[in-house]
Amino acid sequence: MASVHLPSTLTPLFVDLPRRVEVEASTVDEAFARLEERWPGFRDRLLETGPALRPHIHVYVDRERAQLDTAVDERSRVDVIAAISGG
Repeated sequence: MASVHLPSTLTPLFVDLPRRVEVEASTVDEAFARLEERWPGFRDRLLETGPALRPHIHVYVDRERAQLDTAVDERSRVDVIAAISGG
């Protein structure tokens, strides 16, 4: 199963959502769909209509920048990074 690592800013929004979740998926989009099944509203936090990743969300699969159609395998690590800004 792919290992999805989530930002600490996302986990408090969903009951019992851990920072690291194992999912069976063949793409990033499918991994997010599996998480949506367990935590409704999850995809809305990461995606905008299209669907497309929100501008402040960055995804990496095995340390390479990824998009929704990027393939994952059972040993992949998927990192979801939420960009922050301040002033």
